[in-house]
Amino acid sequence: MKFANAVVKYRVPIVIITLVLMIPAVLGMIGTRINYDMLDYLPSDMETVKGQDELLNEFGKGAFSMIVLEDMPGRDIAALADKIKEVDHVDTVLCYESLADVTIPKEMLPDKVYSAFNNGNATMIAVFFDSSTSADVTMDAIREIRSIAGKQAFVSGMSALVTDLKDLCEKEEPIYVGIAVALACVAMIVFLDSWTVPFVFLASIGMMILLNLGTNYFMGEISYITKALSAVLQLAVTMDYSIFLWNCYNEKLTTISDHKEAMAEAIHSTLTSVLGSSVTTIAGFVALCFMSFTLGADLGIVMAKGVLLGVIGCVTVLPSIILILDKPLQATRHRSLIPDMSKLAKGITKVFPVFIAVFAILLFPAYYGYSKTNDEVYYDLGECLPEDIDYVIANSKLRDNFDMASTHMMLVDADTPTKDVRSMINEMEQVDGVKAVIGLESVVGPMVPEEMIPDRLRETLISNKWELILVSSEYKVASDAVNTQLDDLNMILKKYDEGGMLIGEAPCTKDMIETTGHDFQVVSAVSILAIFVIIALVEKSVSLPFILIAVIELATFINLGLPHYMGQSLPFIAPICISTIQLGATVDYAILMTTRYKTERIGGANKHDSVMTALRTSIPSIIVSGMGLFAATFGVAVYSDIDIISSMCMLMARGAVISMVCVIFILPALLMLCDALIRHTTIGMSSIPADSTGHDHGGRLLHSH
Repeated sequence: MKFANAVVKYRVPIVIITLVLMIPAVLGMIGTRINYDMLDYLPSDMETVKGQDELLNEFGKGAFSMIVLEDMPGRDIAALADKIKEVDHVDTVLCYESLADVTIPKEMLPDKVYSAFNNGNATMIAVFFDSSTSADVTMDAIREIRSIAGKQAFVSGMSALVTDLKDLCEKEEPIYVGIAVALACVAMIVFLDSWTVPFVFLASIGMMILLNLGTNYFMGEISYITKALSAVLQLAVTMDYSIFLWNCYNEKLTTISDHKEAMAEAIHSTLTSVLGSSVTTIAGFVALCFMSFTLGADLGIVMAKGVLLGVIGCVTVLPSIILILDKPLQATRHRSLIPDMSKLAKGITKVFPVFIAVFAILLFPAYYGYSKTNDEVYYDLGECLPEDIDYVIANSKLRDNFDMASTHMMLVDADTPTKDVRSMINEMEQVDGVKAVIGLESVVGPMVPEEMIPDRLRETLISNKWELILVSSEYKVASDAVNTQLDDLNMILKKYDEGGMLIGEAPCTKDMIETTGHDFQVVSAVSILAIFVIIALVEKSVSLPFILIAVIELATFINLGLPHYMGQSLPFIAPICISTIQLGATVDYAILMTTRYKTERIGGANKHDSVMTALRTSIPSIIVSGMGLFAATFGVAVYSDIDIISSMCMLMARGAVISMVCVIFILPALLMLCDALIRHTTIGMSSIPADSTGHDHGGRLLHSH
């Protein structure tokens, strides 16, 4: 109580200090770099990642783009190539004109070199940058190249994707927050008992969101997915805590006339309940940190920090603002629109065997769909962008004109004999789907004496340590065909040079597929185990964690199984994150009801009355909580043009509703069915007789959430 009394006493300084903290929070948020490159989150010990570092260190080349030019005369192409060379951070421009150097007559160049760069009215230019794929300077260079080249030029490559993604995110993100706030506000006005308190909640939660985003500055940078989702998720998940404090405060006012004393009591009650509730949510987010694909840790740390700040705000800033604005808040109270749930609770408990049957019937198809959805995810990051965006148009031009869907790079030991490199290139050209293999040997051909090779070309393709070879492929990044092709190319490469490295977007994506496939199992196991332990400790029971997790896992299986039955493909990161977030954020609904059931049972009520009371008193809180999460995420899901963000928000919105329905209808049935097991495996319940017929304790509202 000391803490609660201190908050009440120092309410004005608390609000002033929080408002002052908004200044460094906003500066920290502005100063936090946002990373738009998903491949950056691969473990640093992977060969593809090491290869990218070697390319940058040895050749001064990081990012790489292909530019398709349509209906442009040769002299204009050469002039454009010269202009592109002048752009800051452009290291090398490779085109047919630059290869057909004055020292090498065109007729001495192999025909396949011409066809690699030209097709009908289309010409291709390869551009290397001296900065990494997602560096800010690379994105600036891409924008400048687009403005120089005009409408006849189409810039593809990972850096172009990252640039378009950044521009789209920066345009959409303020709107995400606006939509989430507006819809969450509507949900609270509908489900709460006051017209004005939702705005107080939003002010308090908003300040905690700003503090969370501001403290990300100390992480150096965060992913664009984390930035886009963290504000929406923090609002959705921590709204419950504010609702609980408000309900608790008004409940205390019915027995305590002094508002300050009532608030101190409410803070004390809230702190105990909300800490228990938030631990499961934090555990869900912390489980993401166990991914070897480090985007999980990025999202997990920021969200766990956000939930913790949400709890702190709920017991410090929110009660301070409520006390300061107490008169207008009390004056604008109205009767809650949620009706009395006695009839519904009675009906559900009466026909509980029906819901046991529903649980049993749903389990297999839900799990089957869930397991299939995991196999049907997509990894091609370009697929998360709308079809009319520059990068997607450029990729389709590359496919249409050059039958080329991806480009790989190889680093081969510079000491490898020329004849071996030629043999290797010849073998690689026979691999299915390989359009062209461009290295120094293939560009100049056997007819060109070595002394005639221009220094500029030699410097572009050979360093002291490595020779650089480009492979153009007609297979799409992340497709099964390209992954088989990469295996074949790697086998040939290792035959000629064991230390050789195959790098580029497709090899990195292949690594990402293998990494995240393993991550999915790890994260699911860690989150279930952590939450199992928390429920076992909170409920002092061995059986209850199994029952509660079974209900929420069924909801998760249904949610993540639906895309399979609906023929939808999800971005790869969605199922990993959602399975954990849904469990962590919605298992609270089940804990709330179970805690009340236990209280009633220990108090002497029979199992039927205990479950009915628990259900009747919990439904309003579960509906408010579930609809809050739904409202905050659904609008963003509908609005966003970025499929990763849209899919994750839609899954969270749908997951909240499915979990809500499962807890209201299936959990009571399982509590009725397993009553004897629960009594014998829960501390403090073993002495309760099976046929106890005690009274229903008037359904006094005991929140645990």
